[in-house]
Amino acid sequence: MHRKGSAQQALEAPRAAGLAGVVFALLLAAAIVLVRLGLPQGAGAATAQGFTNSARRGALQTALALVPFAGIFFLWFMGAIRAHVGAAEDRFLATVFLGSGLVFTATMFGAAAAAGAVLSVAHPAGTAPAPASWDFGRHFAYTMMVGYAMRMAAVFVSVVSAIGHRLGVLPRRLTALGCLTALTLLFCSGNVPWSELVFPAWSLVLSGYILVAGARSRSRPAPRA
Repeated sequence: MHRKGSAQQALEAPRAAGLAGVVFALLLAAAIVLVRLGLPQGAGAATAQGFTNSARRGALQTALALVPFAGIFFLWFMGAIRAHVGAAEDRFLATVFLGSGLVFTATMFGAAAAAGAVLSVAHPAGTAPAPASWDFGRHFAYTMMVGYAMRMAAVFVSVVSAIGHRLGVLPRRLTALGCLTALTLLFCSGNVPWSELVFPAWSLVLSGYILVAGARSRSRPAPRA
């Protein structure tokens, strides 16, 4: 009981984690939407003809500019949560939490780099990329994002939900939402377009809960000595 109570107190007001999580969720969602619009999936080599559109190129360039900042805020989000869990965290879960978060960040950066390669491929200005270059860059970017990054995101979500459930710091509905999010990312992200948006949506919900819980704890009167 003492361990659970100390963990509850430590996690009641992690304002930095909540704010970082909100910023990360918004940046990642914007990047995913812009990549989906600027670099369509599954349309074959014919899609390369539309890449001469300046709006499509601009959307992809904006997404690539957002990804590094999303990664920075995600690392901050991870660090703030881990610091507030402190000594109460389980070593096994803490290792999986840290590993999945770092691999997710690395694969997200890899997907962005692959998408950036499509922009910088050698071809005359105003013309479409060569079909071979277009297909390789597009498929590699989406494989990194939906095939690997989102699977690591699923592991991250499930571990955070497990930690929150074991320590009693997350409500049952939020842990259930985490389980559904993890399953969606594991089994649907590679087959259902736009399903990867459930990860930033879950991050936004979790961060909102952290901020609300922190505000409530600060508004409570201090216990008498």
